[in-house]
This record gives sequence, C-alpha cells and structure tokens, in this order.
Amino acid sequence: MDMESLMAQAAALQNKVADAQDRLAKMTIKGIADNGACIVDMSGKYDLLKLTIRPDVLSRGADAVAEIVMAAYNDAKKKADDIIDQVMGDATAGVPLPM
Repeated sequence: MDMESLMAQAAALQNKVADAQDRLAKMTIKGIADNGACIVDMSGKYDLLKLTIRPDVLSRGADAVAEIVMAAYNDAKKKADDIIDQVMGDATAGVPLPM
C-alpha cells in the first residue's frame, strides 16, 4: 500500500470518527431508577443534561436519594457505553488496524 493511499484511508477514518463523536454528543440517553423516581439524561459523551427526582423521593432521606441518583446514573452510563461501542464500531468497521 502506498503512502498516499494510507493517508487517504487515515483521513477518511478520522472524518468517520469525528462524525460519530458529533452524533454521540447530540444524543440523549435516559437512565431510570426506582420505577422512574429518578431519571438521568446524559449525552453520548457522558455529559449530564438533566436530573429529575420525584418530590416524594426527597422525603426518604439523603442516603436514599443518593442511592437512587447513583442507580439512575449507572443505568444511563451502561446504556451510553453500549451505544458508544455500537456507534464507534460502525465508524471504524472495515478499517484494517496495524498490528
């Protein structure tokens, strides 16, 4: 493979990855805990976009609120990880990586 072809392939890959990252940044992923008592909205780049806590949850005390928020965050993060793997995998599919 000549250098020009290799450089063109690298530029194409860079564009595909940049497009994928842009799509991820614009996505909203919801994490839900305790049957909707807490909902975390995050982007595909892990930015927290919104946190919703049902008012009745607040009466459970700080520890319970913290636990529910962490559960919703972890749910959103797992979903984001799965989406990121898919989107980035699609962007780099078929590109031979050096060994």
